[in-house]
Amino acid sequence: MKDGLPFLLYALSTLISIGLSTAYTPLSDEALTAIPRPGDAFNINKGKLLSPILQPRVPGSPGSTAVLNHFAEFFGNELPEWTITYQNSSTKVAVLGNKEMPFVNMIATRDPPGSKPGEVGYLTLVAHYDSLIKPEGFIGAIDSAAPCAMLMHTAKSLEASLTKKWAGMVEAGDHEFEEHKGLQVILLDGEEAFDTWSDTDSIYGAKSLAAEMESTFHPALSTYHNALSTIHLFVLLDLLGSRNPKVPSYFKVTHWAYKKMADLEKRLRDHSLFGSSGSAWFYDLDKSNDRWMGGMIGDDHVPFMAKGVDVLHLIPSPFPPVWHKMSDDGEHLDMDTTEDWSVLVTAFAAEWMDLGDYMGVKSDHKRSTSEEGVEKIISKTEL
Repeated sequence: MKDGLPFLLYALSTLISIGLSTAYTPLSDEALTAIPRPGDAFNINKGKLLSPILQPRVPGSPGSTAVLNHFAEFFGNELPEWTITYQNSSTKVAVLGNKEMPFVNMIATRDPPGSKPGEVGYLTLVAHYDSLIKPEGFIGAIDSAAPCAMLMHTAKSLEASLTKKWAGMVEAGDHEFEEHKGLQVILLDGEEAFDTWSDTDSIYGAKSLAAEMESTFHPALSTYHNALSTIHLFVLLDLLGSRNPKVPSYFKVTHWAYKKMADLEKRLRDHSLFGSSGSAWFYDLDKSNDRWMGGMIGDDHVPFMAKGVDVLHLIPSPFPPVWHKMSDDGEHLDMDTTEDWSVLVTAFAAEWMDLGDYMGVKSDHKRSTSEEGVEKIISKTEL
């Protein structure tokens, strides 16, 4: 019989760390007003964040590679402190005559200084960047070019605050466990079906990444035993950017996070920090225990949730009218709503990371392509 004491100590330290690192501190009104709007960065024709994504992005296509390079250049130039990895897979797709289709997921992480693998738990913000193969030329602005741009805006908007907070901790010699939490942005490939949505023809990238993260182990006695267990909350953005969305609360286990989003939406509206009008997006606050409908919508969260990851699914129901139509393009985005989503997600992440005292700080972290260059994605490394 093996000694159970090391396991008990490991389990106890994990529970303590998880409890502390999921502390959630509401933003003050002053901090809330300091959150920037995307503005010109979301211009559909020349905006530096959104416009490069508004093109067909079928897995393995030149458009897919161009958009992936756009993400790489953004993080490389604007957020050099973030760590970027790529996870590759390929699958023979029956409806394409068993053609081998490649899928590339991008994972961007921002860790506290001096942290070690297996010691950081993440707020993980997720969207898929691929687009439908049919109809030919489909853009997929809400599905999900705009959500990808929203996550880029959130990462950029919080960088200076994270840097200042962590620099102050280092200077003060403060390395408490509760600060061993970071941000993670995952941009997934292969969400769309090539023919008809099914368990086998959909979410190719998500299934591969969830399996690989589950089998990527950390050193013995780490707080988190594998990469998958570092995800404290998997926040999936999909079909966002149309006017007046209605987002239900899909899962009982994350209803608390849904209510935090609802509170932030109300505060942003009350302080005239939303550009859109209309009724509340997060309307489902007083939900009965027997009305959870999370299993009814297939999306990239499914393989992660099946492995025990907590999921907050930000997807409207009913779906917007442009869903899977050629009209799902930049011209049909409601820009006030699209920008509002960016502000809301940024506010949620700022509260999760306890950044209220550091909001409004200007960043000094930027490097130019001419100085350091950005390597184009030709061959990609594994996670």
